[in-house]
Amino acid sequence: MMRRFFSYAKRYKKQFIIAFLCVIGETVFELIIPVLMANIIDYGVMQNNSIYIIKQGIMMAICAVLALILGVLYSRYAAEAGQGFGKELRKEEYERVQKFSFSNSDHFSTSSLITRLTSDVTILQNTICNGFRPLVRAPFMFLMALFLTIKLNAKLALVFIIVAPVLGIGLYYIVKNVGPMFRKMQANIDEVNTVVQENLIAIRTIKAYVRGDYENSKFARINQQLRNHSEKAFRLSVMNMPLFQYMMYTTIVCLLFFGSQMIFAGEMKIGELTGFLSYVLQILNALMMISNVFLMIARSIASMERILEVMDEVPSIKDCPQPLMNINSGTIDFKHVYFKYNQEAKENVLSDINLHIDSGSTIGILGGTGSAKTSLVQLIDRLYDVSQGEVCIDLHNVKDYSLKVLRDNVAMVLQKNTLFSGTIKENLLWGNKDASEQEIKWACKQACADEFIERFPDGYNTYLEQGGTNLSGGQKQRLCIARALLKHPKILILDDSTSAVDTATETYIKNALNALQDTTKIIIAQRVSSLQHASQIIILDNGRIHAVGSHDDLLKNDSIYQDIYYSQLKGVDL
Repeated sequence: MMRRFFSYAKRYKKQFIIAFLCVIGETVFELIIPVLMANIIDYGVMQNNSIYIIKQGIMMAICAVLALILGVLYSRYAAEAGQGFGKELRKEEYERVQKFSFSNSDHFSTSSLITRLTSDVTILQNTICNGFRPLVRAPFMFLMALFLTIKLNAKLALVFIIVAPVLGIGLYYIVKNVGPMFRKMQANIDEVNTVVQENLIAIRTIKAYVRGDYENSKFARINQQLRNHSEKAFRLSVMNMPLFQYMMYTTIVCLLFFGSQMIFAGEMKIGELTGFLSYVLQILNALMMISNVFLMIARSIASMERILEVMDEVPSIKDCPQPLMNINSGTIDFKHVYFKYNQEAKENVLSDINLHIDSGSTIGILGGTGSAKTSLVQLIDRLYDVSQGEVCIDLHNVKDYSLKVLRDNVAMVLQKNTLFSGTIKENLLWGNKDASEQEIKWACKQACADEFIERFPDGYNTYLEQGGTNLSGGQKQRLCIARALLKHPKILILDDSTSAVDTATETYIKNALNALQDTTKIIIAQRVSSLQHASQIIILDNGRIHAVGSHDDLLKNDSIYQDIYYSQLKGVDL
């Protein structure tokens, strides 16, 4: 797992190496200082040699300045390496999400993916920026300081060697138990983000139903869960500080006691004891740094696992080895198609669908709520793949086409109109980034969108808020239709995409679409009047084809169509 994450730091190998060398150099100079200090006491102060004191003092100052310079350089290169690593990891994870099919996206909530792209990556990034220095410095300092303490006085070093394992066992217990708690924390952050996201998206509904108090209580409950898990995790993780301080002061007391006895016995000099204490403090400090690094790594591992869940998600829809790169017409065939969203589900959403749709024809799809109308058309451009059977375009299985070619030739206007923050023109260019001004105006005219765009002071440069909230529902639908027309698709699918426009506008759009002789049109609608002009109308009932025919044929022979038609006609008469 660690090797996989290090691969994202390859572009910053140079910065990591420089940072590593800076830490080593800084540590060496810091380790020299206690030796110089011991020499000043034993040979300068004790022998009243002021020149020696000045020389050693200058050397100490030089070592301190060099350590400072190396520390500053480390900060610079470690920041470049850490931030670069975060950028590469976010980029790779985001690109991975872009390859997900709808079924892959269904495995993760939107809020969870956002947390994994932001909070989890930031934790790893901070671990590198803040943990690289102690990770390199602590083991080197520990080994060097331990060597120097033994060299100064091997007998006194036994005190530390006895105390150190006790500290290590305590730190191991803390690190081992805090890891699972950090994973629970990140899961709670997902839940908090989910509640916030739902609340902000549905803020108008919440206010309309006066449910603010309910939403506040729901958020408070989730927020309290996050607090509880955070408290447990940090309560345990901060125990390393009092444990360290207790062992440090115990060690110092023992060293002062035994060291003073050795000084009185003439086995040790005062300067040696001072230097020895400095090195012991550095050893303990190194252990403390290692424990902090382990805590950061424990939290990072929880984030690593969450990120790898995204990275290891295998896209369920991908290109075949040698995909077809051209679609000549819009002929569509469904051959014994079965489909269900979850392969473990007992019931199929669609069952034994057999259809032939001629190129350039207009097909209507009608059915009650839950009859799988949207599920049917989503199989055409492989937003989902069939569970059994085949969907073919131009007599070739849709799985044989390049996904890019397939989706460039199949334009779908979904039930939920999606517009992005930016100008109207920028949103339209999603359909064809190379579209000319003339093409844009043509598409808007066909979708009857030009009449409201031209009323805006800035016209096509009018800025849209996120989600197009400064447009009406009908205006958003017409812009989405215009965006789809800019693709000049072989197949155009309108999934209840004129439900928010008035009858006159719908008629205009319908006539404009009829003029597209080379485009196969599939229209899903709830109103019979929207489909009367279709060459064929497909009646779906509980995921099965109930009937297929023209408006006149179905009105004469199909009971479901008759019920829908006369109920709507009665509604008009009233």
